[in-house]
This record gives sequence, C-alpha cells and structure tokens, in this order.
Amino acid sequence: MSNLTIFLEEHPYVDYSSPLIIAKAGELFSGTDDSLEKARIAYEFVRDDIPHSFDIGSDVITSKASDVLARKTGICHSKANLLAALLRRVGIPAGFCYQHLTLAEDDSLGYCVHCYNAVFVNNRWIFLDARGNTNGRRALFSPEKPVLAFQPRREYDEYFWKGIYASPQMGVMLMLDSSRTRQDVMDNLQDFLEGEPDIVDW
Repeated sequence: MSNLTIFLEEHPYVDYSSPLIIAKAGELFSGTDDSLEKARIAYEFVRDDIPHSFDIGSDVITSKASDVLARKTGICHSKANLLAALLRRVGIPAGFCYQHLTLAEDDSLGYCVHCYNAVFVNNRWIFLDARGNTNGRRALFSPEKPVLAFQPRREYDEYFWKGIYASPQMGVMLMLDSSRTRQDVMDNLQDFLEGEPDIVDW
C-alpha cells in the first residue's frame, strides 16, 4: 500500500484545524473508538444533514469544509471536503474519487465531474458517496460493496475515473469560490480531471 500520510494532511479546502470541524468531530465521535463506526457516523451526517445545494434550491455556494459545515449546504465536491476533514481530523485517511456524468437525464446538456470519497479503514479502501439521497438516489454506507449515488451508463459515456486523489480538484474549488449562484456553478462545471491520482490501484 502506498504511503497514506498524504490522505491525512490538512489542505486549504480540507481545513480540519477549524474550530468548527474540531467541535463537530468531537460531537459526532464521542461515543466510539472504532474507525469503521466513525466513518459511518461521519458519512451519514454529511449525506443526510448537509443537503446538496441544488436539491434545496440554494444559492449558498460553499467549497471549504468548515464553510460547508457552517452554512449547512454544498455540492458533491464541497460535501466530500467536509467528510474528508471530519475523518482526517481523527486520523482516518480519506481521499477523493470521481465520475464522469451527464448534466441531464441524457447527454443533451453535456457532462460534469461528480465527486465522492474513498476512506481507508480496517486496512482497505471503502467508497462512500455523501451527495445526498434525493430523487430516488440510494447511496449507502456499504463497506463490502460500494453503493453510490450514480451508476454510470455506458450508452451516455458515463464512467468512473480510475484512482484516488489526496486533494480536491483545484479548478472546481476556484470555480466554487468565484460563483455567486447555482447558475454560476451550472455554467462552469468542468467535465475533466486535473492531475494524476495519488493511488491508481487499490
């Protein structure tokens, strides 16, 4: 297994030294010392208690983990930052994975990059999508077999990008920082990845 320390590092957008992140981690994990249980608790909190901005029609645009927590909403990339921050705060390695998905039910509106998390517990990676279960989505905490929000459809050129990244996509982060509305985000969603994954095989 590759060096996991990079999946524990603080990052400007995974700011786990924030007092907000410290306090929330303490609250969430006060009842257990088990890493797998901590991963479940954090995942379900981000999935269920931090709604996706588009699902609630919010023009609150967040990127940094502490801002997602403070403002209680974010898109998939932002929510993945929060989940990574909560877990890295307590020494659980967490990274980022990506899918190439359509913006509509078909490919008429083009594509976007969807983000979810990889979490290293019990000596293996598990894959968790905290995007939020609305409109029929049924992502679950499933250590044995991933149950994610989206199943790629080959007929529409949807697919998984290979690998696990230690840092979020900076182009997406900068786009979120410069956006003021949901429409700004929709108009500027990228459909490509920058850089190479830190872990290619697992």
